[in-house]
Amino acid sequence: MPPSDQPASAPQEPSVALIIGAVAATLLLASLGQTIVSTALPTIVGQLGGLDHLTWVVIAYLLSSTVVAPIYGKLGDLFGRKVVLQSAIVIFLVGALLSALASTMTFLVVARAIQGLGGGGLMVVAMTVVADIIPPRQRGKIQGIFAAVFGVATVVGPLLGGFIVENLSWQWIFLINIPVGLLALGVIAVALKPREERVKRKVDYAGFVLLSGALTTFVLATSLGGTTYPWMSIQIVGLLVAAAVFLAAFIWTEARAAEPVLPLQLFRNNTFLVTNSIGFLVGMAMFGSITFLPMYLQLAKGVSPTDSALQLLPMMVGLIGGSMVSGFIMTRTGRYRILPRASTFVLTIGMLLLATMSLDTPSWQIAGFMLLVGIGIGPVNSVSVTATQNAVPRALVGVATAGTTLFRQIGGSIGVSVFGAIFSSGLAARMGDLLPGSEGTASFDASAVAAMPPALREQVLEAFAGALHPVFFVAAAVAALAFGLTFLLEERPLSNTLREDPPEAELDAAEQGAASISGVPATATR
Repeated sequence: MPPSDQPASAPQEPSVALIIGAVAATLLLASLGQTIVSTALPTIVGQLGGLDHLTWVVIAYLLSSTVVAPIYGKLGDLFGRKVVLQSAIVIFLVGALLSALASTMTFLVVARAIQGLGGGGLMVVAMTVVADIIPPRQRGKIQGIFAAVFGVATVVGPLLGGFIVENLSWQWIFLINIPVGLLALGVIAVALKPREERVKRKVDYAGFVLLSGALTTFVLATSLGGTTYPWMSIQIVGLLVAAAVFLAAFIWTEARAAEPVLPLQLFRNNTFLVTNSIGFLVGMAMFGSITFLPMYLQLAKGVSPTDSALQLLPMMVGLIGGSMVSGFIMTRTGRYRILPRASTFVLTIGMLLLATMSLDTPSWQIAGFMLLVGIGIGPVNSVSVTATQNAVPRALVGVATAGTTLFRQIGGSIGVSVFGAIFSSGLAARMGDLLPGSEGTASFDASAVAAMPPALREQVLEAFAGALHPVFFVAAAVAALAFGLTFLLEERPLSNTLREDPPEAELDAAEQGAASISGVPATATR
């Protein structure tokens, strides 16, 4: 039976269910790799020393996983999903084992970078596998579930990390990945069919190198700017200039490559361009603002780090609910354009409400605000992947899916940096007279605030809460911009069958060019 005639009931096969379970496990591994280490960092630094390398434990994973995302997407298109996904799992597990064996902070940073090289592939290729075995209309509910996995990891990661550190040792934060990864590796080896055809391929090595250089320098600039170095320092300016040079060279190279790692024609595809622009902005608002919610809860409300993580549960519930409901709506109706429009509107309202928080805002109101933010974030993640996979030629599904991950992560990196700079400068201005010589939050924490005289403590906390208002107002503006972009999104009804490519009548000229440049035959299972 040709792929275009396969019935929508195909996803009910047991092997497909096994693959979906293995994919969910690999996505959980990758997302936990980003969040589980945060609560363990003080303990790790206490044992290994190297306080100056603390942030690099997080940055190393973020940077390497971001850089390799589009590369894995293209390799999956070229060589098949199975072998590339298996390779990513192995690299991730090797990095996890090395991290557990680290005896110095420098060694741990290197090991985390290796782990990120695998983690970036887990996220991209795992989500692409769905496009090979599930018809577009049926992918909505699956991608909704996968988006919910990221929401779970956002809250569960720090909680699990804290539990492991308190009851076992920090090494188990990394060792716990190994049995889950081996199980996923075994299931994929049995259930996922390899690509059978053999074709001659031209690997775009120059594109790989230039894209890696552009992303590396850019992510480093946004991660270090305003924290390790001032934004206008020679180091940050130099990194941004280098990123621009790499990007220009990359564009020039991709326009001439036989099989580009990130085909430029994708950016003339309305669905790819608009959904990724929305994803970039939502990622910026999400990561940039969520970073400060635990800080607000710990300082303004006086809760413990673990309790502050628990109080993020309403956001997780909203994110999971929004992701799954939007997925089922896509599956039932075959439509999606209204979903990001409604969710970004809700996200804008949620951010505006967070901007009204003060020291005496009741906890139940804060929970309601966070619930709205979660509802606003969830549908964007599931819609972007499903809509993009439905709108591009099958030979470019992998690299297009990688683009959704890439833009969301870069948006998050920029959001953390930009909002961090807004908060730090606002707090320093407000606290200049209260605590002379203070710089941002460097001079106090929850215990230091608690030890202050009552009158001074009240003033300091008021300054802290006031410094958060611009952060959430800017996040609301970013969400509003994303809402505006949703009106530019064209709708391509989701197909209920697996097919090689969207029908010729639905392909615009740019997509036809992308399909011809790829030169890679597509198959129903890879």
